[in-house]
Amino acid sequence: MKIEKTELSDNVIITPKRFGDHRGFFSESFSQRDFEAAGLCYTFVQDNHSLSSQVGTVRGLHFQSPPHAQDKLVRCSRGRLFDAVVDVRKGSPTYGKWVGEILSFENGKQLLVPKGFLHGFMTLEANTEVVYKCSDYYVPDCDGSVRWNSCGVAWPIDTAVPVLSEKDTTAQEFVSFDSPFDM
Repeated sequence: MKIEKTELSDNVIITPKRFGDHRGFFSESFSQRDFEAAGLCYTFVQDNHSLSSQVGTVRGLHFQSPPHAQDKLVRCSRGRLFDAVVDVRKGSPTYGKWVGEILSFENGKQLLVPKGFLHGFMTLEANTEVVYKCSDYYVPDCDGSVRWNSCGVAWPIDTAVPVLSEKDTTAQEFVSFDSPFDM
């Protein structure tokens, strides 16, 4: 597996090896042993899968607060999306900074989103599917979101009206967000 550091500490892009032939390919999308050998010590307890039928669908920017904060390992199993994370760890030298990466079925890249980061994505193709592992279970009382366009993320599709859930439409602005995360 190839591991690339981003500008934000603890946030990495992981590209598993693919072994292909005339039938297609095989890939281990996750191996606890390989993660630990690379110094990535995460334990995942839940897998989530979402389908976004329309181009320009935005999901995020989401977080789950302590004591049920989540690390996530995100990949695109069909289609293509722009995945973004924002560092919201108080005391971090990159607090408020963001990085984004194109994840697609074709490139096989995965984004590791540690606790203390907002996470969201925008679909670039219709019928895009996202699969991600979480290190803690979903707890509704710890669920939160920050408005998708209030953190300075340069989303790749210039759309005045993205496809949003009610939760994401009414999310708080970043300027009023009091982060529950510390560095």
